[in-house]
Amino acid sequence: MDRAFIYGMSVEGDNFTDRVEETKRLKLDFENGVNVILVSPRRIGKSSIVKKVKSEITSPEIKVVFMDIYDCRSEYDFYNRFASVLMKETATKTEQIVDNIRRFLVRLTPKVSFSPEPISDISFSLGITPQNYQPEEILQLPELIAKEKGIHIVVCIDEFQQIGEFTDSLTIQKRLRGVWQHQRNVSYCLFGSKKHLMVNLFQNRKMPFYQFGEMMYLGKINTEDWIPFIRSRFKSKGKNISDEFARRICEKVENVSSYVQQLAWNVLAQTTEDTTEADFNAGVDALLAQCSGLFEEQLRGLTSHQINFLRAVCDGVNTEFGSKAVLEEYNLGSKSNISRLKSSLIDRELIEFDGEKVYIEDPLFRIWFRKTKRL
Repeated sequence: MDRAFIYGMSVEGDNFTDRVEETKRLKLDFENGVNVILVSPRRIGKSSIVKKVKSEITSPEIKVVFMDIYDCRSEYDFYNRFASVLMKETATKTEQIVDNIRRFLVRLTPKVSFSPEPISDISFSLGITPQNYQPEEILQLPELIAKEKGIHIVVCIDEFQQIGEFTDSLTIQKRLRGVWQHQRNVSYCLFGSKKHLMVNLFQNRKMPFYQFGEMMYLGKINTEDWIPFIRSRFKSKGKNISDEFARRICEKVENVSSYVQQLAWNVLAQTTEDTTEADFNAGVDALLAQCSGLFEEQLRGLTSHQINFLRAVCDGVNTEFGSKAVLEEYNLGSKSNISRLKSSLIDRELIEFDGEKVYIEDPLFRIWFRKTKRL
């Protein structure tokens, strides 16, 4: 099915727009064994660009492996995911997956679910535990596989910030860095959706992964690149949208990729032939309604002081929260309370820092917050 706009998941093919220079650079890094750390705000398209580059690597001497560790909650959850994906993605046939396991994980008797469907539908449980494998043995797997097969492996790990949530995380990070930095036939692309955690993992001099690889900052796609993409997708569905309305879609959500695609789809759904002001407004209302449940959940359990802090930021206050005027106008409590408010809201991913300034990164949340009369 040809979907006009895709959001809430990584995009491929015709739904991937721009990123020409970033794609070129990331592909060059993959082909030359350079470790890469992708950092960007949420919903900008990190997973999409990594998968695009993976699809463009055609050399039989390079194998790109992609894994998502979002649902890994412990060190050995990670090792099982790490090994399972390696076993599957370095094989080309069902028999080779089993052969990989027998060859590289000789002390395991995995539970494999076979299926007549394509290889991607094969599932298996390895059951790696501290009793059968040490962490270093699992972390060394891509190097062993690469050497035996005579290839270079690029291991791409999405939601890598989950490592920082594990029990005794610092020890685990030291262990990973200690093994991976000595591998010569493997490189890594590490990225995740929680920007402040990723920045702390890779830009803090005290952390094990400091200077592990090239830092690549993924910015927003320019409006001028979005406009022809939006118009072409409307045209593919027999409808028309002007440059003006395509531009307003981008500006409304501040060029956040996922929101641009979602709002564009909502406006397309409202448009009969040519997009009108009513179609645009209805699309915005639909987008806010679609996200309101998530935003309500993000606010659940917040104290009145935390809500008031968000009010202040939405109202344009970015600094000097401890001043008497700001404390009194927004009822933030005592001056000593400010640092706790900032920390708690950062942990909930509701605010971000830009130098000394505080801001709300999600443009749609700001719109929703104002529209629901929380200000």
